[in-house]
Amino acid sequence: MQVLIVETREDLAESWAAPLRAAGCIVHLTRSQEAAVEVLLRQRIEVVMLDLMLQEGSPLAVADFAGFRQPWAKVVFLTDSAVFSDGSIFSLCANACAFLRTATPAQDLAAIVEHYGAAA
Repeated sequence: MQVLIVETREDLAESWAAPLRAAGCIVHLTRSQEAAVEVLLRQRIEVVMLDLMLQEGSPLAVADFAGFRQPWAKVVFLTDSAVFSDGSIFSLCANACAFLRTATPAQDLAAIVEHYGAAA
């Protein structure tokens, strides 16, 4: 399974990636909308892990592009803020499958990603 992580904070992205790699996933790390789109153009991605507070570009644009380019890909949104805490992200993004705090333990995130990736 191939996973795309779009997260500005490199240390956080690496902590999310470690258990996924240990489970045999191929993980692509990017820090911006532009870099994420490049990966989506070149790789078959099953799950996108996407920080809603992305510093470079729009996370919703990444999710929309993933839905257009790779409609099977599921998006796991992560955030530190209360933005979309009402669940409205699921009505905005058809490919959204989870909305979690960035502080969610990496092992738990990996289990969620593996679950949704298996269905992709």
